[in-house]
Amino acid sequence: MKLLFGFLLWCVLLVLCWPLAVLAVILFPVIWLISIPVRIVAMVITAVLRLFKAILFLPSRILQPRKTLQARTC
Repeated sequence: MKLLFGFLLWCVLLVLCWPLAVLAVILFPVIWLISIPVRIVAMVITAVLRLFKAILFLPSRILQPRKTLQARTC
């Protein structure tokens, strides 16, 4: 649905101002390629923050009481 909406928006832009629409088609892959390192950095930061959270909450996970499995009797 998002792709269809984007295509319809591009068609409207093509009718209203075709040079801008052509420029958008040319620049979209370039902008996408530039954004790849930013996405990688965001994934690394997220992973580091999750690791820090896991290390921070490790003592509470160790000290919490465990639930024992009760044997089922038929």
